[in-house]
Amino acid sequence: QVQLEESGGGGVQAGDSLRLSCTASGSLSRYHMGWYRQAPGKQRELVASSHRFIRPNYADSVKGRFTIYRDNANDTVYLQMSSLKSEDTAVYYCFLRQFTTTYWGEGTLVTVSS
Repeated sequence: QVQLEESGGGGVQAGDSLRLSCTASGSLSRYHMGWYRQAPGKQRELVASSHRFIRPNYADSVKGRFTIYRDNANDTVYLQMSSLKSEDTAVYYCFLRQFTTTYWGEGTLVTVSS
């Protein structure tokens, strides 16, 4: 059973930066990892994803502001968020896709005040 531990959420002002971290249990660097988010009243949406053999993928709304990167030695994926906007306010969920199974973290809240 894969476990994902997230950290780094919090409250910031518009224009600030924040970094989210997600550490997976076990040696899982070969798998697809990334972040989704869910804002109040909205569906969960993909923010960014990373795979060791594929170029990172970003939602159009975060391109140029967010960067996903991995520390494979420590089974950790990071989401560096810059120039945050109020519309980035959401619960951010880390995910790991192992073959046909997707594992989720519990979520970390990011609140951006304008």
